[in-house]
Amino acid sequence: MEYRRDLKSSRRIVIKVGTNILREEDGKVNLANIEKLVEQMAVLSKGGLEVIFVTSGAIGAGMGVLGLKERPITIALKQAAAAVGQSRLMQAYEELFAAHGIIVAQILLTGDDFNDRKRYLNSRNALTTLLDLGVIPIINENDTVAVEEIKLGDNDNLSAQVACLMDADLLVILTDIDGFYTVDPRHGGGELVKTVAEITPQMEEAAGGSGTHVGTGGMYAKLQAAKMVSGSGEYTVVANGAVEDVILRIMEGEEIGTLFLPSGDRMSSRKRWIAFTLKPQGTLKVDDGAREALLRRGKSLLSIGITEAQGEFEIGDAVRIVDKSFAEIARGLASYSSDEVRKIIGLRAKDIEAVLGYKYCDEVVHRDNMVLFYDKRPSDR
Repeated sequence: MEYRRDLKSSRRIVIKVGTNILREEDGKVNLANIEKLVEQMAVLSKGGLEVIFVTSGAIGAGMGVLGLKERPITIALKQAAAAVGQSRLMQAYEELFAAHGIIVAQILLTGDDFNDRKRYLNSRNALTTLLDLGVIPIINENDTVAVEEIKLGDNDNLSAQVACLMDADLLVILTDIDGFYTVDPRHGGGELVKTVAEITPQMEEAAGGSGTHVGTGGMYAKLQAAKMVSGSGEYTVVANGAVEDVILRIMEGEEIGTLFLPSGDRMSSRKRWIAFTLKPQGTLKVDDGAREALLRRGKSLLSIGITEAQGEFEIGDAVRIVDKSFAEIARGLASYSSDEVRKIIGLRAKDIEAVLGYKYCDEVVHRDNMVLFYDKRPSDR
């Protein structure tokens, strides 16, 4: 319970609500559920807490309007359902928040908004300004245009990305079950896990796949979201959105749902971007000396410590840094391309220019552009 008390001191939170909480069985928008959630967010906002709302349900709401019984299979039909449903959701949100005197803003994001550093910072600045103005941002993935995100993404991941983007103190994921169970409760049995200090492979295996024929996330996706936020040094709660006053009770420290504890030090926004947002384009394998220099002595990665370069990457791309057993020990931004790295593997920094004909810098990955994965915990160290 002592960790739960820490949630009371949160200043900025991200609340993600799943499709099954927002949608009736017949496909219509569940206004009763939405009204209850909006009322709770309004209470928090008026109490001085900065609230960011990540909503699912656009495709689900569109399915109801279009008379679709099963989640669309084709990309085009998913896009059409999202386009129809998003306007229905926003109309409901605007009207319900307006009843509490709160202005909302719609923000639609894609993976490119996170991967591109300029767009990442622009999104952060826009959201920060909205919060400063007392506006509640309502965020969804731009399913109408984001083909790759519809196929591969989910709003659990989006909510975690937003929490990292905005340095949120807490991510609350509301779904249709009470939290993480040792066994999927839909299959019978299992116990609710109230507190998680570390997300293990066994937990991920127990989480299974997507939960329903309408939603895309499932408990596995929620664990991945929690792992990202925990690694950034913050808390995540996964709870049942149908529980009475669930958000307010969580913020009061009540033991509802599953609380995922921070698994590392609080990270800067830039380090979070490197560690959790960018997709690694290659892998650098290092020897024991380089591993020790990175993890124990706070050094940059030099070419002399690299034994192998895998994949194709350019300067500024994210790369994984692994030891001789291929365990990932760090992630960072490359100062040289993959072709250049392969030519200077094992060389001392002073010999790089003689081989390439030029030298950008001594470091293949500079310490300032690196995040360590030490004892399974991302760290700024």
